[in-house]
Formats: sequence, C-alpha cells, structure tokens
Amino acid sequence: MAIDVTMPALSPTMEVGTLAKWHVKPGDVVKSGDIIAEIETDKATMEVEAVDEGTVIEIAVPEGLENVPVGTVILRLAGEGESSAPPPKPVPVAAPAPAAVPVAPAAPAAPAPSATPSGDRIIASPLARRIAELQGVDLATVAGSGPRGRIVRADVEAAAGKPAVAAPVAPAPSPVPAEPVAPRAPAPAAPVTSDIPHSVEKLGNVRKVIARRLTEAKQSIPHIYLTLDVELDALLKLRGELNKALEPRGIKVSVNDLVIKALALGLRQVPKCNVSFAGENLLVYERADISVAVAAPSGLITPIITGADGKAVSQIAAEMKALAEKARAGKLQPHEYQGGTASLSNLGMFGIKQFEAVINPPQAMILAVGAGEKRAVVKGDALAIATVMTITGSFDHRAIDGADGAELMSAVKALIENPLGLVA
Repeated sequence: MAIDVTMPALSPTMEVGTLAKWHVKPGDVVKSGDIIAEIETDKATMEVEAVDEGTVIEIAVPEGLENVPVGTVILRLAGEGESSAPPPKPVPVAAPAPAAVPVAPAAPAAPAPSATPSGDRIIASPLARRIAELQGVDLATVAGSGPRGRIVRADVEAAAGKPAVAAPVAPAPSPVPAEPVAPRAPAPAAPVTSDIPHSVEKLGNVRKVIARRLTEAKQSIPHIYLTLDVELDALLKLRGELNKALEPRGIKVSVNDLVIKALALGLRQVPKCNVSFAGENLLVYERADISVAVAAPSGLITPIITGADGKAVSQIAAEMKALAEKARAGKLQPHEYQGGTASLSNLGMFGIKQFEAVINPPQAMILAVGAGEKRAVVKGDALAIATVMTITGSFDHRAIDGADGAELMSAVKALIENPLGLVA
C-alpha cells in the first residue's frame, strides 16, 4: 500500500502552506531524515524531512502551488517490495443506461446526480471532511478543485455558503465540473491602481502574517511609550575588553548583545513588566526570553534568546549570531521564533536616532534601540561629551501601568550605564 505524505503543520497558526521547492522526483529512493521539500509557512520557509522510507511514485502537489491545506497529500511513496509505478488514474465509469420507460404526465422530476459518481471513493482532505461534518455538507455533492479532483476546504466552505442547485439531466451521468473558487484571502476594500510605471510583487505568506498581526496589534493593544537617553561610554569600554578576552574563542560581543542582557535582567528586577495580557488573567513569567527582531529576505522575524537573564553575554552573542544567520537563510525552526516574553528591536546600525516599535502579541512590551552618538551632557556642574543612545519602551497598557514601565526603563538604563552588573 502506498504511503501518503501530507502537508505538515509547521507552526500552531499554520492552516495552509506553499510548496516552495521539491528536493525529490519520481523514482528517487527516500530514507528517513532526507530533505524532501521546502514549505513556505506563515512564518518562514522551512525544510521538511521524510519520516517514512520508500520510493517516490507520485508528486501530488506541483512546485510553487500556494494555499495547500494542512493534511493534503503532497507526495506518495511505495514501501519495500511494492511497485514503484505511479498509481493508475481513476477513470469514471458511466452507469448503464436504463431501459426506456413511458413517463406519466405528472411524474416527479428525477433527483440531480451527485458530484461523485456512485461507487467512486470520495477524495477529500482531512480538514475538508471535518468542516463538512460540522457544516452538514454531503461530500458526495461537492466538486473538488484540488489535484485530481480532491475536495479541499474552500470547496466545502463554498458549498456550505450557497443553496444546492439541481444539475441538469444529461444523456449519460458524468461528474459535475468544479465551479471556480475565489481565493480565500480577502480582497482589499478598494483595489490600488496606478498609471505610474511599476511592477507587482505577490505577497509571501510571511509578509501576509506580518501585515495581519501588526494591524491587529495596533488596533487591539493600547500602546504607551516611554523614552530615555542612556550613556554608553562605560558599556563600550567593557565591550572592548570582553572582545579582546573572547578573541581566542572566536566570539565577538555587540552592543545589541549587551542590551539584550540588560533588558532580560531588567525584566527579572521588575517582574510586573515580564507579563502577557490574557483576558481576565495575567501570565507572569519566571524567566526572560527575549525575541530579537531580525530583517530577513521574506520579512521581519524574531528569533528568541531563551532564558537570557541566566546566560553569559558570550553565550548570548554566540546564539544571536547563529540565530540571525538561520533567520536570513529562512532555516529557523518553530521553537526558535515562537514564544518570548518581551522583544527588542535595534535600528541603531542604520543611524536611526529614536523610534517607537509595535508590540508583538501576546507579549506586553518591546524595547526600541536607537543609534549611539556623541552628545553634550551635564556632569555635575559642567558640560561634557558622551556617547548617548535613545531607548523607547512600548507597553501594553492593559497589562503594565506607566509607573511599572518607567521602573523597567530606569532599571535597563542603570544596567547599561553600570555594565559590570551584566557580567557579574
């Protein structure tokens, strides 16, 4: 019996995926652990490994196909001792024509034939079957728009949302052709057009999710912003000493790595800010997992330094370098970017002086870090020149009061300006 390989759920929010690339073709022998495909999810493009072993007998979903529902068969394997020839395509068999019978003038009309000929197996995705059961839709009356007439979620939803229409009586029964199904993504309220020369780039799944989540965050979370200036000279001196000591180990600490540590320790000092709003409850976290914004080709993603409050700065630097490289290559695994108790976004390398970041739900705060620059400051009664950067905290005001947010910002400032506490 052939082994069906289905579209996997690579993240908790994934409902559909794009088959970005196949790494196998019919006739290839696949072993457990082999990379068989690349799937673009709602978060990133990820490699999929084979679980079963066998010979590829059919590529069920073509490369580049979008919006493939989770659970859809994408590949078929022949097990050991089985034929590796592709399965024969099902051929509809017409039912024998009934003998002519005189029809009385008042005889009732014959019922419309179902979308699936009698005796044929109904091919539908597991998700489509579940939705059909919940909506009370008879799959035998649904025409599939998927590969080889497979019934998918959109087909069931279309059938559930409109009254059934009797099919005309044909000389010989045949499957009713599938009606065109509109894309699941909602169309914009007003299509944007332009007579300016331009090109059109289709949104990837990652960009779609970024757009949806940031819109939800700004519409549903009451943001409050708190800004402080922080002197960096002591931290820059410590960084130079650390990098000199770590050079034999091939580790280089950045200012961002030190700020990650400062935010993590600050959250532990002010636990009222290390929370998530959860309706009638607050989730109060017992460690600080810092999500760090990284610009990847597919869009913004936030790999996580887990337990940053308990890690050495050198360990944070090494992990951050590896995670950033994987993020830019689209190779992050779900556990490396899902979760986090707070976020950090640093645009200082672009010379941005100050900005306000959007909270990444369900987290309740994010720290925006600007560029360090020479500024005039007052030390005692005299003017002096110092390296200063501006940091801005965005807080979910449902979960964090302004005074608690200010306490966290002050704690982070103190840790950066007295950085021995970061390595103690």
